[in-house]
Amino acid sequence: MNIESILLSMRSGSEQRPEAIEAFVRGVADESISRPQAAAWLAWAYMRGLSGAETLALTRAMTRSGEVLSWPEGAPLVDKHSTGGVGDKVSLVLAPLWASLGLRVPMISGRGLGHTGGTLDKLEAIPGYRCDLEEAHLIQQLAEVGCFISGQTRSLAPADRVLYGLRNETSTVDANPLIVGSILSKKLAEGVEHLVLDVKVGSGAFMKTPAQARALATALVEVAEGSGVRCAANLTAMDRPLGVAVGNAVEVEEAIACLRGEGPDELRELVLLLAGHPRAAEELDSGRPLERFARMVEAQGGDPRVVDDPSRLQGAGVEEELVRAPRAGVVGEVDALALGMAAFRLGAGRSRAEDPVDFGVGLRVHARPGQRVREGEPLLTLLHRGGRGLEVARAQVLAALRVGDVAPDVLPLVVDTVGDAGLSGIVAAS
Repeated sequence: MNIESILLSMRSGSEQRPEAIEAFVRGVADESISRPQAAAWLAWAYMRGLSGAETLALTRAMTRSGEVLSWPEGAPLVDKHSTGGVGDKVSLVLAPLWASLGLRVPMISGRGLGHTGGTLDKLEAIPGYRCDLEEAHLIQQLAEVGCFISGQTRSLAPADRVLYGLRNETSTVDANPLIVGSILSKKLAEGVEHLVLDVKVGSGAFMKTPAQARALATALVEVAEGSGVRCAANLTAMDRPLGVAVGNAVEVEEAIACLRGEGPDELRELVLLLAGHPRAAEELDSGRPLERFARMVEAQGGDPRVVDDPSRLQGAGVEEELVRAPRAGVVGEVDALALGMAAFRLGAGRSRAEDPVDFGVGLRVHARPGQRVREGEPLLTLLHRGGRGLEVARAQVLAALRVGDVAPDVLPLVVDTVGDAGLSGIVAAS
């Protein structure tokens, strides 16, 4: 089955047989299909869409394009995926919490692009923390610690690395079937049995409306279940940042606070919801998940002393500038997208995967939508390095945080759920 016949079939709008999709993905992975040919396939898939059966076939083929991890018999294998947002440090808390509850958590995460932060970028703010672990290390760490958070190895879903880059280059990113294949191929290659999804909705998310988010969540759950993984999804608010901290080191510090039983209420609420376990709150307050986090950090080469002394995190030496309320009144919408872009301008994010990030810069958002403030009261703190990006970030922040007389309409933390089992049913019943 050659690529020319596959492209002609795609162009005609014909339903693609699983073997045709398998041949395409295999050719992408072994480079027998050229980048222009792969780009043409993506363009046709974007234009006409893919059916549920085609999306399932694409996801399975991408999963099988490399190695699929396997684990010894033992406790349930569970993972979580978020579609990305501003201030989303949930994974840093949830992985050690689940491990402390007796579950095994093989978590493969990614880096951030643009206004959304990546879990790996946050963790690499910990001196020495390694995200490039080989399979043997992953197996040993999962057995000894119960969790890891690492990056995608070259052997896991290699076709996704090629297609992900081409989607960025060809403006075919926002197609649900391609998003589903990219997300789930990596998760299925982890060898997980249970998957909890956090599909963000709002200005700071990829999906701006509940309808868009629900469509993606439904497709993700259907393909995951069709691949033999129990799955459920929450649609959660990203019209404002999650928690107070936006950045890298500053988000690690907030995650550690949450593991201590402190930190923002909204972050704790979402962690416990996604944990889906009847003893999650009790366990989080016990201090044991914090100890598990320190063990994970040490096992991956990082400095566990950051748990007791966050000043050891990379990126020290930033300067602070307060943004104050220009008048008394009610805080309106706290635009997550604008605040994420402000952090990006300060250096907390990147435009290309190979770009470095500044671990120390970012934001602390003190004001919440609907909060009453006095004139001159702090709304936000900008963490900058020598003024880099400060002028643009300041303007974006001032546009994002407006004080008026009327309380805004905001999304509830949990907008909707998808999945018959429900979030608690996936983990607690295991």
